[in-house]
Amino acid sequence: MGETSAASPSSNGSNGEGTPAELPLNPPVSNDSPPSAPPTGETSGNSEENSEDMTAGMSAEPAPEPEPVPPAELPQLRIWLAGDSTVANGQTPCPRGWGGAFAARFDERITVNNAAAGGRSVHTWLYQVGQEIDEATGECALARDPAGQPLLQQRWQTMLDGMQAGDYLFVQFGINDGDPSCDRHVGLAAFEAAYAMMAEAARARGALPIFVTPVSMVRCNGRTAVGSRGAFVTSTIAVGERLGVPVIDLHARSVALFQSLDFCPIPGGDVSASTTGPVGDFFCDDHTHFSGGGAVEIAGVVAQALKEQNIPLAAYLK
Repeated sequence: MGETSAASPSSNGSNGEGTPAELPLNPPVSNDSPPSAPPTGETSGNSEENSEDMTAGMSAEPAPEPEPVPPAELPQLRIWLAGDSTVANGQTPCPRGWGGAFAARFDERITVNNAAAGGRSVHTWLYQVGQEIDEATGECALARDPAGQPLLQQRWQTMLDGMQAGDYLFVQFGINDGDPSCDRHVGLAAFEAAYAMMAEAARARGALPIFVTPVSMVRCNGRTAVGSRGAFVTSTIAVGERLGVPVIDLHARSVALFQSLDFCPIPGGDVSASTTGPVGDFFCDDHTHFSGGGAVEIAGVVAQALKEQNIPLAAYLK
């Protein structure tokens, strides 16, 4: 389902593939304002002929584990969020995205900068995109400067300018990217190339990227919750594995959450503004967008994944 909520400035159709457009790290910026361990070196030991003398009378014991950094000594960090309306801060009372509820999961050393924007694919979030197909790439045409470089949206340039070593970049798209029409359509190859570009840009600044599969809509097969985002889930996982980027499978985790909350079958068959009960309380007025309470629940799912996947950022959770 297409998204319509407005973007917040801070705090499935066709899946046809095309040859990805060139995605530079720092092309010129458009005037479109956003809606508001490396391996350790080896140490040399004693020579073979002296080893017995040096170890005589000593019992072999394993090396002690390194002491963890005390929580009070962890540095201040920033989390940067790039995504669609299911991530965006959103509107009161709804729709709300999980990114707007994410900061409350962390202690005071974490600042969350949420630049997720409603209705965006990964390309319309990153670039100024036209309504026509670029015959050379098979993708929606990107506006370019005189040198032929794609023009960046200001929201991405702001992230690049502010990102520092140790920060985290979360990327979640894949809900609007399957739109068969421009400007939102993104083929799977171009989708993965855009994620790779964003991860490379973050790493170049010493930041740590995390990919998040698109959260599922609530969809049922009888009394069973089922997934809904198809190939974009697979592509997110694949590009993460290829690049060594942690992937939080929010799609699978959200389906499991809906099942645990007994959302299926949905009263009336689908969610609308008149849906009542637990499903109506969790979602806004459709099967994709969350109420404030639903956004808090999904933010908790993402935070729990940080713990379970041993991502170091979990040390900052309350």
